[in-house]
Amino acid sequence: MRTKATPARLAALAALREVRERKAYAQDVIARDIDDSSLTPEDRAFATRLVLGVVSSTGTLDEVIDRVLDNPHDVSPQVRDALRISTYEIFFLDKRFHAAVDQGVELVKSVAPPAAGLTNYVLRQLVRLRAEFPFADPNRDIEALARLHAFPAWQAALLMNDLGPEAAFEFMRASNEPAPLFVAVNAAKTRDELVLRAFERVGEQVERVEIEGGEVPGCLRLDDPRTLLLPDVKRLLSQGRILVSDAASQQVAASVLPEKKPASFLEVGAGRATKTILIQSGALRRWGFQIEEYVALDNRAFKKKVLEERVERFGIHVSEALVGDVLDADDLMPGRSFDAVFLDAPCSGLGTLRRHPEIRWRLKPDEIVDMARQQVAMLRALASHVSPGGTLAYATCTVTRMENDAVVKAFLKTEEGSRFHLAPIAGKPCVSTRLSKGSPDAHFAVRFVRADDTGGADDVDDGGAGDDGDASRS
Repeated sequence: MRTKATPARLAALAALREVRERKAYAQDVIARDIDDSSLTPEDRAFATRLVLGVVSSTGTLDEVIDRVLDNPHDVSPQVRDALRISTYEIFFLDKRFHAAVDQGVELVKSVAPPAAGLTNYVLRQLVRLRAEFPFADPNRDIEALARLHAFPAWQAALLMNDLGPEAAFEFMRASNEPAPLFVAVNAAKTRDELVLRAFERVGEQVERVEIEGGEVPGCLRLDDPRTLLLPDVKRLLSQGRILVSDAASQQVAASVLPEKKPASFLEVGAGRATKTILIQSGALRRWGFQIEEYVALDNRAFKKKVLEERVERFGIHVSEALVGDVLDADDLMPGRSFDAVFLDAPCSGLGTLRRHPEIRWRLKPDEIVDMARQQVAMLRALASHVSPGGTLAYATCTVTRMENDAVVKAFLKTEEGSRFHLAPIAGKPCVSTRLSKGSPDAHFAVRFVRADDTGGADDVDDGGAGDDGDASRS
């Protein structure tokens, strides 16, 4: 149907429909349908903001929409998609209300013209309701606080309990901001100086990244996402000289390498090979060579092809790619042990909400409990595959105590964990980045060291790790 809706809003509407119908990931849809579209750079940026914002706030948007509907079930999914876009603009963007209303009506005309009158009524009611939002004092009412930041109430309560009020407020505010852009320089293909020079030639300012006062090797921050679309930068990406990766993820990859050169390394949770690339690049930076016996394990068969393609593209060595459940490690790797084992654990992913907004409303409370149990089980399954004196690193991209500190404590109390102790990682008790405006994502990592055959430990000093194993409090 003919419509006066802007191209950016129409693109966002189409993307949101795909996310809803296919339960697709918003970033994947954006990359395919918006980033490579014929939209202007400004329209691409606005369409991206709308898609990520609506997906992040879906539950809250539906709640306020339903407040002004006599029968919420009478609204078709396509109309609700359009209503969500305009409601997001009214409640969470500094847009002129009348523009949001007019454009909402035009969006609905494009999918269900008979519903245009209802849409006009609903959106005008929402403009009046906006003055009462979040419908209670967020300083006293947890549901109002959650509504204000477009979080499920149970997640807001969990964050308040695990992080404390101030950090929880900052976390929720930052989760609704656009994610900053970082790239990693792949030491297997190039040098930092050559990449910096390439950015200078195209007139783009980049800066080296520090987290908590320490530089993350090969990590660069870009101010403008459109930089990635420049021909010279796209060439660096296609040649595997750089890759897009959050700075905290890069810090974890650099930190899980042991102090001594490992002859063998096992990475569990290899996925799309991003950490594989970062770890082997870090090995080159530290020791001048890649780890020869590098085994990557993932329980998803379709990821093996992705890993192999990316390993070849980025010039990274992997001696063996295994597919299977790590809980069957004894059957997958009978009798094998490694100098270093890294578990990039499946987790709730709450530390990456800016990049994976669908997590917020798809995640259920009992899933966190299940994940924590699985994480402990995975550590136990891997413990016997760590050589005496070797290291076992554990990482997540979440902030919940249940998946971080509690897993560390629980593992150390098991029979398998009793042979390990916590050791410094990157010179500190743990990696524990916190989410704030403009910061990298929130990641967590610790490193365990296995006792040697005599019952002692290797020469890694465990000072500062804490007697109680509460790594992230340090």
